[in-house]
Amino acid sequence: MRRDVFQAIADPTRRAIIALIALQGMTPNAIAENFNTSRQAVSKHLRILTECELVKQEFQGREIYYSLDIVKMKEIDIWLEQYRKIWETRFNQLDTVLTTIKKQKK
Repeated sequence: MRRDVFQAIADPTRRAIIALIALQGMTPNAIAENFNTSRQAVSKHLRILTECELVKQEFQGREIYYSLDIVKMKEIDIWLEQYRKIWETRFNQLDTVLTTIKKQKK
């Protein structure tokens, strides 16, 4: 089953995993130590993130290290950018209105 990237990042645990491995790769056990959940639950989250290509696996001997796939995260950022611009424009308009109201009260 092909999973949607936005469904993957909708889960708070998966977002926390992404934040953990953003700076350096970690093993599943090291990741699991940061949560009050089973190692199997963390593995399921990692599988979903891997299927969505948000994280990548690197094998070092017998260990698997998970790290963030920056390319896929950049795709999400590009998609979000259009909405970021809309909100920045709206906030700037609101700031202009509030400044006008403030000047009128003086």
